[in-house]
Amino acid sequence: MFLAIRGDRFDGNAYVADAVGKGAVAAMVGDAALTGAPELAGTPLVVVPETVAALQTLANRVRRDSGTAVVAVTGSAGKSTTKEITAEFLAARYTVFRNRGNLNNHIGLPLSLLELRKKPDIGVLELGMNHFGEISALVKIAEPDVRVWTNVGPAHLEFFGTVDAIAEAKAEILEGADKDSLLVANADDDLVMRHAGTFAGRVRTFGVERPADVRALAVRDLGIDGTAAIVRTPIGEAEVRTPLPGTANLSNVLAAMAVAIRFDVPLADIVERAAGLKPIGRRGEVIRAGGVTIVDDSYNSNPKALSRALAMLAGETRFARRVAVVGEMLELGEASPELHRAAGEEIARADVGELIAVGGANARAVADGAIRAGMPASRVHYVENSVAAGDLAATLVRSGDVVLVKGSRGIRTEVVVDRLKAEFA
Repeated sequence: MFLAIRGDRFDGNAYVADAVGKGAVAAMVGDAALTGAPELAGTPLVVVPETVAALQTLANRVRRDSGTAVVAVTGSAGKSTTKEITAEFLAARYTVFRNRGNLNNHIGLPLSLLELRKKPDIGVLELGMNHFGEISALVKIAEPDVRVWTNVGPAHLEFFGTVDAIAEAKAEILEGADKDSLLVANADDDLVMRHAGTFAGRVRTFGVERPADVRALAVRDLGIDGTAAIVRTPIGEAEVRTPLPGTANLSNVLAAMAVAIRFDVPLADIVERAAGLKPIGRRGEVIRAGGVTIVDDSYNSNPKALSRALAMLAGETRFARRVAVVGEMLELGEASPELHRAAGEEIARADVGELIAVGGANARAVADGAIRAGMPASRVHYVENSVAAGDLAATLVRSGDVVLVKGSRGIRTEVVVDRLKAEFA
């Protein structure tokens, strides 16, 4: 069925006949005049005042009728990875649906919820936002039984002004809960915990640095090979090892463990599945091309996520050099230059051997910050786009190097990864 969506620069009602000609068997439309169109004679048309609102209502009805338990994940970093890990753990005992890719907004989430008509036991969905009220609307549609809040950071800062305001917007995940609802909250994040106390249901915490219901102890950072820890949970302790690199991913694993425990997945099954996890494409994926090891984290970036990736890179000591290709981080507003300079300083502290900063003036700020923090200017490079970055990286990178590639989606740093793969294949 074709859904005729109106936007600022388009009107899907103008394309209904084309859609039917290409195989659509029906259409949901916002223009009643289409019911008299000769070319649509015999095509079922559902006329509604507003098609996106109708899609959302339909999705909510499917969600209610499915009998499926719904887990909703939000946070400034790690949403998609936490969603995937959670679904993997739950699949040890249940039929599980997870939304594909990042279909996590006011259109993508309803489309995902329509899949619950197949009545899986559990649906694991991520909720995204970049403005106030968006999480609230998604919660009303999804009516989650379990809510997971990974963290708060300066993602989309341009639209909020402060990190506290971002936390307020993310806190909409708490709305509409009852006493049977569960919140899985990051005990290591002050802003998450500040709001968690207002939750109407039960709270289960996870963490590394602070006491939590699901807590990692004796953490061993294995660099690009992942992490290992003794994890203490309400159902016992176990040694957990995951190949996902960085302690940030360990935190994602802990959040998923808390959800799995809520649904009575045995600890042994969780441990087994944690050992077999694989990164989502472009989100910390480790690629070995010839003698070069590439950490492809090019899907997106923000200051918190970049800091976590750099911490992983700094802990990796087995390679000849650490190389960082860092794309500009978008949607950071007035704080953007300062945040980019701070990122450059952090890159210098991570003992990076070569830095390529990619993008506009803010990428220059990354380079300036690295030099100001003591990185030799001869090892700091600035280019305007990822094609140029890929060409430069192909000349700078040597066999034995480990290369971190990270940047906001608009910078397209995946081009650098693909260039390196081709160069060193």
